Amino acid sequence: MLINQKMHILITADPELPVPPQLYGGIERIIDLLVKQLQYRGHTIGLLAHRDSTCPADYSFTWSGVKSQDRVDMLHNTASLYSAVKQFQPNLIHSFSRIFYLFPWLLNSSLPKIMSYQRQPSSRTVAWGNKLGKDSLIFTGCSEYICRQGRKVAGTWYPIHNCVELDKYTFQPTVADDAPLVFLSRIEKIKGAHNAIKVAKKTGHRLLIAGNYSTEGEAGKYWQEAIVPHLDKDGIEYVGTVDDVQKNQLLGKAAAMIVPIEWEEPFGIVFAEALACGTPVISCPKGALPEIVRQGIDGYLINNLQEAYDAVNNLDQIDRNNCRQRAEKCFAASVIVNQYEQLYSQLLNQNYYPTKSKSILV
Repeated sequence: MLINQKMHILITADPELPVPPQLYGGIERIIDLLVKQLQYRGHTIGLLAHRDSTCPADYSFTWSGVKSQDRVDMLHNTASLYSAVKQFQPNLIHSFSRIFYLFPWLLNSSLPKIMSYQRQPSSRTVAWGNKLGKDSLIFTGCSEYICRQGRKVAGTWYPIHNCVELDKYTFQPTVADDAPLVFLSRIEKIKGAHNAIKVAKKTGHRLLIAGNYSTEGEAGKYWQEAIVPHLDKDGIEYVGTVDDVQKNQLLGKAAAMIVPIEWEEPFGIVFAEALACGTPVISCPKGALPEIVRQGIDGYLINNLQEAYDAVNNLDQIDRNNCRQRAEKCFAASVIVNQYEQLYSQLLNQNYYPTKSKSILV
């Protein structure tokens, strides 16, 4: 599909965090990439985001409130979006924020709207949003897994994965014989750091643990009881939080990234980042992981500790070139922006009739 028309697109981000994130962040980083690449392709982009955002959109707007769950802020932010649309006059609205903010425009069927989900969608909000928006609102999810949850409720859903900037990740075709395993994620039970430790000890590998941890509540208890007692013993080391440069180095020198999740992962950008370095992934077949990792090609999806031990012992069967090629073909920023751009064009060219062809992966 050729994209000939130049569009005015208003993109919204959650009000809590700046775009791009000041430290490591997920969707805020994706939004920053999307804005820049759409501008490069000649489109005019408006961004409604946190007041500290530095993303160089053509038109920048700020939320009045900074708390998504605060009822007063929700009303203020609905007014912020209404005002931004009036000023910017977009061809369409692409929301990565709260569907409630779209309320005044859900009743306006002439303005196409896309609501993108990076987490489990709320059945209630999807249902009423689809009912009010009718044919003017469609949904995207960051994985087919998320879309399946949404389709159970209502609406037209398109899976568009999250992306990585490939030039930030150095492909490493080989690693040292004693290369460590790496755990890189939030350090909480659902991410499986405790099982990564068990696997490393059983297989005799060093394990470098990177990521944020909490000192409060259940997450704090998990850190103190399940992780701390193992640190600085048997090759288990906590290296702290990492920026982009450190992350590239950490993943690049790893025999594998092991994050044996215990929840339905919506996507997980770090898995695609590991593949971009040529680093195999060991995780579990939950949520979006089967969409990211091809079993025995890009890594291993394991169901128990014995399968995890076997996966580590069979890492020499994984061709790291396949990992990099997977990232280039499926998760590169240019690939993902193409999909969004094609969706925008499809909606406008068809005068927004989603009953027509829903295939944008062309």
